[in-house]
Amino acid sequence: MLPRAILFDMDDTLISAYAQPEKAWHAIAHEFAEALHPLPPLVVAEAVNRVSDAFWSDPERHRWGRLQLVDARASIVAEAFGALTEAGHATPDPTLTHLMSARYGTYREENMFLFDGAHDVVDWFRARGVKLALVTNGTSAAQRAKIERFDLEHRFHHIQIEGEHGFGKPEERAYRHALASLGAAPHEAWMVGDNLEWEVVAPQRLGIHAIWHDALGRGLPQDTQAKPDRIIRSLLELLPDDPAAYPAR
Repeated sequence: MLPRAILFDMDDTLISAYAQPEKAWHAIAHEFAEALHPLPPLVVAEAVNRVSDAFWSDPERHRWGRLQLVDARASIVAEAFGALTEAGHATPDPTLTHLMSARYGTYREENMFLFDGAHDVVDWFRARGVKLALVTNGTSAAQRAKIERFDLEHRFHHIQIEGEHGFGKPEERAYRHALASLGAAPHEAWMVGDNLEWEVVAPQRLGIHAIWHDALGRGLPQDTQAKPDRIIRSLLELLPDDPAAYPAR
């Protein structure tokens, strides 16, 4: 049976956006190797990644940071530079704080891409009468730019961006508002996303069927209590075994 409605996350669910930040910071540190000398790029990247992991694992800083990405990234780099100095390393040029954090933003934009089958899957469900919502955290400007870039707007019946509504995942009202906009009850809906707290644990509390998109194939972390109703490696796995058995309306 097809669901009445599907709530899709966007970043790292429909598009590859922010996964593997450790690799991104390593690449950026190497780009700035000359300016960072005598600090080895590897040492700088590891310091930034340690601070970044701590920053984004804190719910309060995460919420502030995703709505103030430029400032958040600069804060992370500055804190990493401070930690390096305290550890006895050479002090990086302070001007690199903003240069490296700004480069991180452009690096991410350059490397974003639409996951295989994303358009096909969304269009398939819509053609069969399933109501679709795009529910994404972040600022209006940043998320609207991605929606336009990857041709997503016309594919959804409802688009819900944290920065436009004043609330976002994992707040209960984020899911309830999206469902109400689609005219669906929790037990009639799926939530598809990559974040175990936002797209599995929180929606499951409401009775939504939670599907975790494990695009990198890492499997569930050993320390997680999350139990997705289903795990997929590819969005194409959302389609039934026999798609032809469900004719378009």
